[in-house]
Amino acid sequence: MHSPHDPYVRVRGAREHNLQDVNVDIPRDTLTVFTGVSGSGKSSLAFGTIYAEAQRRYFESVAPYARRLIHQVGAPAVGEITGLPPAVSLEQRRSAPGARSSVGTVTTLSNSLRMLFSRAGVYPAGAERLDSDAFSPNTAAGACPECHGLGRIHRTDEELLVPDPSLSIREGAIAAWPGAWQGKNLRDVLDTLGYDVDRPWRELAAKDREWILFTDEQPVVTVHPVRDAGRIQRPYQGTYMSARRYVLHTFADTKSRTLRAKAERFLTSVPCPVCGGSRLRPEAMAVTFAGRTIAELAALPLSALAEVLTGAGAGGEETARVLTGDLLARIGTVTELGLGYLSLDRTAPTLSSGELQRLRLATQLRSGLFGVVYVLDEPSAGLHPADTQSLLGVLGRLKEAGNSVFVVEHQMDVVRRADWLVDVGPLAGEHGGRVLHSGPPEGLAEVPESATRRFLFPSEDQPEPVRETRTPSGWIRLSGVERHNVRGVDAAFPLGVFTAVTGVSGSGKSTLVGQVLAGVLADREAGEEAAGAGEQFCASVSGLEAVDRLVQVDQKPIGRTPRSNLATYTGLFDTVRKLFARTETARERGYTAGRFSFNVSGGRCETCQGEGFVSVELLFLPSTYAPCPDCHGARYNPETLEVTLRGLTVAQVLDLTVESAADFFAGTPAAERALTTLLDVGLGYLRLGQPATELSGGEAQRIKLASELQRTRRGHTLYLLDEPTTGLHPADVEVLMRQLHGLVDAHNTVVVVEHDMAVVAGADHVIDLGPGGGDRGGRIVATGTPREVARSAESRTAPYLAKTLGS
Repeated sequence: MHSPHDPYVRVRGAREHNLQDVNVDIPRDTLTVFTGVSGSGKSSLAFGTIYAEAQRRYFESVAPYARRLIHQVGAPAVGEITGLPPAVSLEQRRSAPGARSSVGTVTTLSNSLRMLFSRAGVYPAGAERLDSDAFSPNTAAGACPECHGLGRIHRTDEELLVPDPSLSIREGAIAAWPGAWQGKNLRDVLDTLGYDVDRPWRELAAKDREWILFTDEQPVVTVHPVRDAGRIQRPYQGTYMSARRYVLHTFADTKSRTLRAKAERFLTSVPCPVCGGSRLRPEAMAVTFAGRTIAELAALPLSALAEVLTGAGAGGEETARVLTGDLLARIGTVTELGLGYLSLDRTAPTLSSGELQRLRLATQLRSGLFGVVYVLDEPSAGLHPADTQSLLGVLGRLKEAGNSVFVVEHQMDVVRRADWLVDVGPLAGEHGGRVLHSGPPEGLAEVPESATRRFLFPSEDQPEPVRETRTPSGWIRLSGVERHNVRGVDAAFPLGVFTAVTGVSGSGKSTLVGQVLAGVLADREAGEEAAGAGEQFCASVSGLEAVDRLVQVDQKPIGRTPRSNLATYTGLFDTVRKLFARTETARERGYTAGRFSFNVSGGRCETCQGEGFVSVELLFLPSTYAPCPDCHGARYNPETLEVTLRGLTVAQVLDLTVESAADFFAGTPAAERALTTLLDVGLGYLRLGQPATELSGGEAQRIKLASELQRTRRGHTLYLLDEPTTGLHPADVEVLMRQLHGLVDAHNTVVVVEHDMAVVAGADHVIDLGPGGGDRGGRIVATGTPREVARSAESRTAPYLAKTLGS
């Protein structure tokens, strides 16, 4: 029996996911890093076992109702864990935050700023002092009544509603109207009201066109339909709704994504004319601090906000000094993590998962907790090497405050600074799940089967293979780029080569590549004039004619519920269902391929509607998913599971890893093609039915890339990828880079936004933005081959790139 003051967290018999009855002792009050290739089991140990058990123990202490529901979710598969303190998890959340969530709300800095305005703001003469809620656009007390606190309103005009004025109403001039009977009804009501529905739209009187499109009236008339041959249609009471009213009503209220998307085509989003985009009521906007409104301060980069608050709080009243001091301390932690370029009003959906996690980390550092285990999921994700030192400083302070910091990490600079290293492997899936080393990092040098070892201790007698730099076949040139913090930049992207775009966090990389370059190409593909797209983001564009197709591979989830999974997204499941439908049992019973889909009734379990999970509401906590009590996660009803393909049910096939499925489906070309591409991008450890909700952003991106690699490629394709190595062990990065360089060798162009210096060093061309983030960035500071950029005196990337190149 271990002492209650045991200095170790001792795990015995961990079997979660692919863990093979793992026993490991991890010292408390240390910075412990968990490493291993993707899918080796390190997250299963850190999050699925250690954090999950700490969470379960916490819920054991709460109300019986909540405890009953948590028990449904299940305890981790582990024999025993002793010496485990309370735990705080900082994962890279996969669910998208809401539009009202912002940097200010995530960090709670908005609360402090609102309190400052409420207590220490300068009010107009005679105005009543406002409560802090009155400065929030997310409350009824503060939100602008016109836009309901969103800052923008949706409008429409005649050109949008009637794109072809040569048509008559009967011919469909009002494109925004619904189809089928509902559209015919509106036309018949107009006809009954006396409007000419057969004259070309442009020939109608201006006042009639205005009324038809924009009236708020809803007259009710008796419609006498024109009799069709053989059909008797009785008169009915028809209500008229203008085109604008119909579009706004559909956009706001419909549950159909298709109808909402159609309505959105006839709307433009403009700043609210009442609040000017500030989202607040006039009473709140009349209050100032340091001569600025709360909206103006919230729009400043945090580094600039800190300067304003420092000046304003220095000689002010005691209340202002205390509140500004608290704000400055909180802002300091955020800027220390390299996020000083963000503003409080920056919406959370526009942030990367790495930025979100670091914001939450900054908040935790100010919480003052001690004696807990912080479990972090790749805090260095999306971080430039120049910012990694700051991150290590923050992690060190968490440890010094009396906490244990457990980090799942692939960045070798972080691994080297660990007090304790737990290396899991040696490979992924069923070939991993063992602890190869648990001890100080230097001890890994004695573990030859570790995939991490050669990257942590690179051997000087094994130089990197030198690849000849490719010559561009042409250039895409963007001049006068104006977007976010990228101001007046001229950028040139070489074609037929591998280009890496680098720079510190917030320097403008994703803006230049993911928005400007992608936007110009996407508009060209949509059939618009290239010059028209260029006018939106930049002064002029050239070189687009050499590109036949654009493929943008981002890290957005491939689905938001357990219903979406690897097999459905890649199209592999269509092949699997057809194979099951051809089995003897299925043919005897008359089962078609549809019987083996969990998305339609028939073969699926109706209790969970084929999801395999049911949503569990936890009162004061976010809802979570629990295995279905009837099918226990199988998704199908018992009759469907009686059909087998080479001894496996469809549920068991979905439970196969990609690697196992490649052997199982050998000889089936349609399945082999999908599985081979998934193996090629290093995803052999994932299960075919792995829910989209369990996939990281990096895994989702590689699944999208694998889906693209399956396709027959025609013409010159430009591939844009945003940090494709996020979440990848260096060994997996090598696998992915072989695929991307293979695309270039097949006469395509690859452009990646990347922080991994090994990837940058292997590029043909580098574009480095900076020198800093936010207002201090947005310029191209260096461009050329990796060696040329490594010699740049102005580039913050240069010293790290030079170190990787060995120069």
